[in-house]
Amino acid sequence: MITLESVLMLGGLLFALSVAGIFINRKNVILLLMCIELMLLAVNFNFVAFARHLGDLDGQVFVFFIMTVAAAESAIGLAILVVLFRERRNIDVEQLDTMKG
Repeated sequence: MITLESVLMLGGLLFALSVAGIFINRKNVILLLMCIELMLLAVNFNFVAFARHLGDLDGQVFVFFIMTVAAAESAIGLAILVVLFRERRNIDVEQLDTMKG
């Protein structure tokens, strides 16, 4: 039997790994989006663990809404990256400074 503490530790480890990935990698936009998605999955993992532990389905229903928003966010983010790459031939975060005043 897997305990709630072990599942929460795994979710916390995934979340910490994604935060470390964001701080370590600040150049590649695709890796930043992947780290954000891993962060959302770690939170979903904890929601499912608590829903199972408490015997309530609200956490699992909330996960479906989060996954829907994450899928839309991924699609929009990748579409923006494709447009940026077509326009500039580079997706380096430090070189994306057209909005600077």
